[in-house]
Amino acid sequence: MSALTREDVTGMILSAKRETGLTWEGIAEAIGMSPVWTHSAAMGMNAMPEAKAIAITETLGLPQEAVLVLQESPTKIWEQTVPTDPCIYRLYEIVGVYGPTIKALIHEKFGDGIMSAIDFDMSVTRIENPKGDRVKIEMSGKYLGYNAW
Repeated sequence: MSALTREDVTGMILSAKRETGLTWEGIAEAIGMSPVWTHSAAMGMNAMPEAKAIAITETLGLPQEAVLVLQESPTKIWEQTVPTDPCIYRLYEIVGVYGPTIKALIHEKFGDGIMSAIDFDMSVTRIENPKGDRVKIEMSGKYLGYNAW
């Protein structure tokens, strides 16, 4: 059994990121993954395949023991019902306000089902705008229809 916990490894990743001056995009490029997935996995929300766990530990100079910890299946737990971080809260607010609209449009276009967060990708880009730069978040998830039996 590993002496390191998932929280220990996440702390090591954040510390090494600060010390190296790497960005999430730089780390993602070094391991051959997207910045969104890389950050999510580094924060313990996804398990890393062995090759990616090795790559990030080498990139950030983490101990070899971290490779096994990064491959463990996560338990995804949110600490609070309503987030208090302003950026995360605004995303929560968007889902609260537009979630029913998104759901209705998905059902209208695809039928009764959901967008997968497992077979999923996302990107975050900056769009320059004279009125103030814009944040563009694109999400693409596989449609999964509900089964009837």
